[in-house]
Amino acid sequence: MTYKVYLSGEIHTSWREEIIQGCHEKNLPIEFLSAVTNHEASDAAGDLLGEEEKQFNRDNKSAKVNTIRIQTMIQQSDMAIIRFGDKYKQWNAAFDAGYCAALNKPYITLHDESIIHPLKEVDANSRAWATTTQQVIKILAYSTK
Repeated sequence: MTYKVYLSGEIHTSWREEIIQGCHEKNLPIEFLSAVTNHEASDAAGDLLGEEEKQFNRDNKSAKVNTIRIQTMIQQSDMAIIRFGDKYKQWNAAFDAGYCAALNKPYITLHDESIIHPLKEVDANSRAWATTTQQVIKILAYSTK
């Protein structure tokens, strides 16, 4: 069986590549799915429907277009890894965690100890909380045995 793992969250570090590479090195039967990780392209997704004068309207259209991909991939996945960085607030990742919870889709959170408190509800619904990509890889290796 090949697992489908959705990678959600922070886009400014190499955590996705580290997990993908680590799982590849262990020959784990995993296919990875992800949202668009190019910040500018994601922000401009709604521009496909025409330009907007107000930022709210542009952001709203872009969020809706991005949701087509994100919700479809989460639904198709077996589990999700949801990364929260310390520099930016990833409200979209928190929404992805809530969507996973609503679907009873298992997810693992990945973040450091400095943001435990603001993520307490997100972590409470996760199957595991990891602080490093190596921990995530170990969990995925165990889960795919």
